[in-house]
Amino acid sequence: MSVPDFPSLKPLGLEDRALVDDSLTRFPPQVCELNFANLFIWRSIERPRLTFNHGHLCILVEPPGQAPFVLPPVGPGPFADVFEAALTLAPRLSRVPDSMLGSLGPGFRTEPDPDNSDYVYKRSDLADLKGKKYDGKRNRIRKFEGEHAYRPVGIGPGYLVKCRCLLDEWLEAKEDDGWNLEAQQRVVTEALLHFRELGLKGIGIEVEGRLAAFAIGSLLNPETALCMIEVVNPAFDGLAQLVNREFARNAWPGVSFINREQDMGIEGLRRAKRSYYPDHLVPKYNVSK
Repeated sequence: MSVPDFPSLKPLGLEDRALVDDSLTRFPPQVCELNFANLFIWRSIERPRLTFNHGHLCILVEPPGQAPFVLPPVGPGPFADVFEAALTLAPRLSRVPDSMLGSLGPGFRTEPDPDNSDYVYKRSDLADLKGKKYDGKRNRIRKFEGEHAYRPVGIGPGYLVKCRCLLDEWLEAKEDDGWNLEAQQRVVTEALLHFRELGLKGIGIEVEGRLAAFAIGSLLNPETALCMIEVVNPAFDGLAQLVNREFARNAWPGVSFINREQDMGIEGLRRAKRSYYPDHLVPKYNVSK
């Protein structure tokens, strides 16, 4: 089934990947939500639905506990008319980058959404950890390397069972700090089940023969890889820093940047993301009438 014209909508499915990727290739995104793999693995939770409005791909999502919203339309500017139409589907557009706001004109209300700003790092910074500001990261990795026998591995569909076991351990140890743990379990499972179809890449760390950490991502645009999932056994100090470094070195070595998504307003996550000194943030906005 092809994507219908506005205002008809269809639920996102694997059959839509080529069409969605074609739109995202012609109009490369900067925000992490505009990525087919990300949309797909969250589909049972956020229920994305697709429509085309005068050449713009529009995606309506309905997260639990929130009013529905439309993601930034994928297509050429100006955007006032397509935003106007999108607001008949939902009360707001969300995750809108500031690059779209200049063409809207009067009649729209824009509101910053700092909890959803994306953290974007130079890949070389995360891969090399050079300079005094990364002393703490390097020291923790060295301590881990001195205490444990480990090896980096490429994660793929054959690691489904091992990743699920580690995920269950990680969720048991996770504090109730704002994470939706059930959603995290479903999302990671979807990524592992559809690894090849979604074009994902992953890096894992085996410690003494047992998987202890993994990171999974996708390509966001030609210059930027997206780290979507990171699961680390909390018993190993320095392991989180190690898998972060190995993902940067080996997953997409040809890109310039790595987008590590937003902090969602979770204070611990915000501290962790800032501790890696992002090259820049991608500010996002809510837009309504």
